[in-house]
Amino acid sequence: MAMNLLGGSLSLANHHEDALTVMEAELSTLRRYGASERSMLAVQGNLATTYNSLGRVEDASRIEKDVYSAGLKLNGEEHESTLRSANNYADSLVNLERFEEARSVLRKTTSVARRVLGEGDQLTLKMRWVYAMALYKDDSASLDDLREAVTILEDTERTTRRVFGGAHPLTFSIEDELRNARAALGETRSLSLSSVTQT
Repeated sequence: MAMNLLGGSLSLANHHEDALTVMEAELSTLRRYGASERSMLAVQGNLATTYNSLGRVEDASRIEKDVYSAGLKLNGEEHESTLRSANNYADSLVNLERFEEARSVLRKTTSVARRVLGEGDQLTLKMRWVYAMALYKDDSASLDDLREAVTILEDTERTTRRVFGGAHPLTFSIEDELRNARAALGETRSLSLSSVTQT
């Protein structure tokens, strides 16, 4: 417990290298003493967050995939921690520009989150946001993909504003993503019109 508190405190203070050392030691200790899988998954999740903070996105993604797979076996697909780890894994895939993999993970899990947690749940909203990013940030996105991303973000922004209010950080973040998705859609429409005009 002391190692966990120390690692968390170092992360909060932005001493990520030191936090990483403590968290790796904590995980090693838990494995050595045969701690529960649930305890180890929590530490692995923290470790992945620290890797992300250090820009080690590949390492974070590898751990997040393991946490998601293990959580699925341990808790089942409807458990909130499984859904959270699926979203974390998909988000890391978007950061690595592995968009199709991210969409594949979220296609399986977002409908479960909507059914189990509800449309207005913060995690459900975040999952829909990440799915929209996996659509519109992909260089091979079609006009239909971009339209779908904008539609998802418009709906998500409305729900977030209704549930959490306009001043909530999640509302601001989704509004910002919506602006980016609309810009990508506008740019692609312009290019399509320009290529039609030239032919």
